[in-house]
Amino acid sequence: MRADHYDGFAESYSRANESGLFTAHYERPAMLALAGDVRGRRVLDAGCGSGPLSEALRARGAVVAGFDSSPVMVELARKRLGEDADLQVADLSLPLPFADGAFDDVVVSLVLHYLQDWKAPLAELRRVLKPGGRLLLSVNHPRILESSDPSADYFSVTQYSDEYTFADGQRAVLTFWHRPLHAMTDAFTEAGFRIAVISEPPFSPDTPRELLPPDLGDRTAFICFLFFVLDAH
Repeated sequence: MRADHYDGFAESYSRANESGLFTAHYERPAMLALAGDVRGRRVLDAGCGSGPLSEALRARGAVVAGFDSSPVMVELARKRLGEDADLQVADLSLPLPFADGAFDDVVVSLVLHYLQDWKAPLAELRRVLKPGGRLLLSVNHPRILESSDPSADYFSVTQYSDEYTFADGQRAVLTFWHRPLHAMTDAFTEAGFRIAVISEPPFSPDTPRELLPPDLGDRTAFICFLFFVLDAH
């Protein structure tokens, strides 16, 4: 995927991210819950998009820096967070413009599943973390591949695409890389992380009922994303 792939639909994506079921009522609350008390902690939002997670972390007392590969997304984040916000255009697949050990925490929200190679990105994220720091991340759940291609091999590293139509009619094709769970955990440990948490959380209890799938019934969770907290040691 080109580094500026999101530029063409950044505003539509950002609006959907504000109130959508999977982002506003599931992924973002889950990431914030895993982050816990971040007061005074220096946090890097890797692949920050238009900045909603950065904004929420800053509101909880974190000192936040962020980057995204899409210049348009970074501009949207700057409008949200202010001209003095520490935001940069950078690509997670390349060396990052931050010093060694600069951050207490790094959050990587729905980013890694766009990348075929995790080795170099995880090494860079490990480099910018302080010893004892945390990497918090969310990715597409590995069972999602089944809904896109029931004949696909779960145990392979496989590319697949989905087409999205936003509320304003804007369309986008997003291409992901499926990984089985063991490939994810192997990549984390090979990069020098210790797995502290693997989470498949419920959706937020204040989610408007009309946003939920009609066949969900009384269940409080669904298969969507997988969350990790990794310790740098």
